[in-house]
Amino acid sequence: MNENLKQLSDDYLRIEQAILYLENHYKDQPNLDDMAANIGLSEYHFQRLFTRWAGVSPKRFLQFLTKENAKDLLDRSMNLLDATHQSGLSSLGRLHELFVTTEAVTPGEYKSRGTGVTIHYGIHPTPFGKCIIGTTDRGICHLGFLQTSEGDAIDALATEWKQAQMIEDYKSTSPLIEPIFNIHNRDLSKSLNIHLRGTNFQLKVWEALLQIPAGAVTTYKDIASTIGKPGAMRAVGTAIGHNPIAVLIPCHRVIRKIGEFGNYRYGTLRKKILLAREFSAGHA
Repeated sequence: MNENLKQLSDDYLRIEQAILYLENHYKDQPNLDDMAANIGLSEYHFQRLFTRWAGVSPKRFLQFLTKENAKDLLDRSMNLLDATHQSGLSSLGRLHELFVTTEAVTPGEYKSRGTGVTIHYGIHPTPFGKCIIGTTDRGICHLGFLQTSEGDAIDALATEWKQAQMIEDYKSTSPLIEPIFNIHNRDLSKSLNIHLRGTNFQLKVWEALLQIPAGAVTTYKDIASTIGKPGAMRAVGTAIGHNPIAVLIPCHRVIRKIGEFGNYRYGTLRKKILLAREFSAGHA
């Protein structure tokens, strides 16, 4: 097991608790000592813990977690996204410093629900809590964060691929975690394949998500326009909610036009933390 990722995963639980506290008490402007006391640490140890996890100070990191900063990020992201779209980048392009190639199942394979497919899966620590990752011989087919128990996470994977053979295989999935989650030290030579199973509409939405660079955000409305369905915002939201590969297909980078972060399959708080840490990694 990667000890650094295990440490970051353990740290995440305390960081999440600290940020939840701030969300509930931001009007009181709690200081560093208040934050530290809430999770049972000294001010010194909390400062070190937070900086080790995020790469920036608690104050700078938490400035991001406000509606006004989300709106500002959205304003600045628009030009970046326009440039991405105009350059002709698609799902075969770069995804936050990693080369990610997508391969979708055929309509027949989609209907088969995974018949004849073998999925190797493992549960691993990450900087955002534990995750489950599943792979086929064509690439990563599932990546999700544990919400409750490991059993529930495995059941969710099995539900997506009902007819597939499931094999627990920690050793084969473990090498994928470091390049996916190590924001501050990416392996630029690493190439990742993702194996998608979805309807044609879902695939178009997920392909649009792949065009959003790290540190940028977009809106449900803009995703709908990108795929040529400007009136389908509700359907777009549903497709985003069914994204089977978290982080690599960055549905966490879609927020509401008014600057609110919106819902997330793995919790709104985790969505904010994913965005804030990506933003901090680019501005550390």
